[in-house]
Amino acid sequence: MIFQAAAAAASKLLTPEFRAVFFKSLGLTILVLIGLWFGIGWLFEAFAVDPLGAMLPDMPQWAGWLGLFAAIFAGLALALGLGLLIAPITAIIAGFFLDDVAEVVERQDYPADPPGQALPFVTAAKVSLKFLGLVILGNLFALFLLLIPGVNIAAFFVVNGYLLGREFFEFAAMRFRSEAEAKELRRRNAGTVFGAGLLIAAVLSVPIVNLLTPLFAAAMMVHLHKMISQRDGI
Repeated sequence: MIFQAAAAAASKLLTPEFRAVFFKSLGLTILVLIGLWFGIGWLFEAFAVDPLGAMLPDMPQWAGWLGLFAAIFAGLALALGLGLLIAPITAIIAGFFLDDVAEVVERQDYPADPPGQALPFVTAAKVSLKFLGLVILGNLFALFLLLIPGVNIAAFFVVNGYLLGREFFEFAAMRFRSEAEAKELRRRNAGTVFGAGLLIAAVLSVPIVNLLTPLFAAAMMVHLHKMISQRDGI
């Protein structure tokens, strides 16, 4: 069931409808990163001081080179920081398009079933913020666990598999059920949801490919929720 849902979701990723959602979320992400780049740069320029120049009017030449190297290092650090922010920022922006993904899957693969209801804006924002927190937590956790031999990889997948599986399955279920019913359905199928979460965590762990994680996860869990509902007749 898990691999069937994953294959069905993966087959949609390159379709025009999914590409449109991905490019919208990626385009907004790039605009946000550009805004952050210029905003942080402006702050550096506005509040930068030259302590060496203030203390030593006749500053030696080596101090000037030191300042140049410091500026280059700050620029590289800023570029690296923005690079690390690509996945989290894409996650929170893509979170607002998850209902678009679910609607495409439901319309194309389950045309005979009643369509789900888009989550209210506040609920959708909460889902996006939760996923943002999970992505940040997962990346920080992964960096920390790299220092612990024999634990790092396994712990990363276990933690993120549980969290991602839970959040995305409940998102898909809440299009058809109340929040309480979605949570109860997830608890009754905890093993299956966790297994699906492990696959999502695997996608999240691959650089560049992880930009597709929210779209893949949403589509996969729509399929998984449909399969469980049909199996249980609910």
